[in-house]
Amino acid sequence: MKNTENKYIGDEAFEKLLEHYKCPLALDVVKMRFAGAVCSPNLELRPGEVISSFWPAGQEPRLENKEEAELFFKFFMGLWDEVFEKVKANKIRLPSFDDEDFGSRCHRRFMEVYNGYVEGFWGGKKDIKMPAYLAETVDSLEDLAAVYEKLSSKKASPETESALNNTDNMVEKTIAFIIENSVLPRIESLRRNVN
Repeated sequence: MKNTENKYIGDEAFEKLLEHYKCPLALDVVKMRFAGAVCSPNLELRPGEVISSFWPAGQEPRLENKEEAELFFKFFMGLWDEVFEKVKANKIRLPSFDDEDFGSRCHRRFMEVYNGYVEGFWGGKKDIKMPAYLAETVDSLEDLAAVYEKLSSKKASPETESALNNTDNMVEKTIAFIIENSVLPRIESLRRNVN
C-alpha cells in the first residue's frame, strides 16, 4: 500500500525546491539515483543517505527548524514513493530531450545513468553481496555511460544520433532486466522509511 502522506509535488515545483536548496544535480539525475537506490541489494541504504548524497560532503542544506526538516523530507519522500511505484511497474525510462545540442544530450545521459542510476545502486559501497550476474549487469551500465561520454565529444550526424538512440535502448533494457530479475521478486521488502 502506498504511503499517501508523501505525495509528489510535481516536476516543476520539485525543480524549484532543488534550486532553492542549491542542489547541484538535475531533477532527472535525482530521479535516476532514487531508482538505482530502490533497485540496490544494499538493504541498509536509507533514503536519507541517498538524499544527502545529492550535495557534496559538508554542503548539505542547512534546515533551520524541525518544520522545515519535516517538509524537506516529506517532499523528497514523495518523489521516492513516485519512483518506487515506477520501479514496481518496471517503467523506469530515460526522459525525452528538450532542444539541446548533441553533446549536451550525451552529457545529460551520462549524468542520468552514471551519476544517477549507477551511483544510487551502489549507494557509496562497492562490496555489496549480490549474484555475479547482477554485478556484471550494473557494470554494463557503467560501460554504456562511458559510451555517452565518448559520444559527447562528437558532432551530431545520422550515425551518432543512431548510436545515442541505441545506447538509450540498451540502458532501458538493462534497467528493466535488473528490475525484473532482482527487484520485483522482493519488491515489498524494499519499502524504506526516511531514517
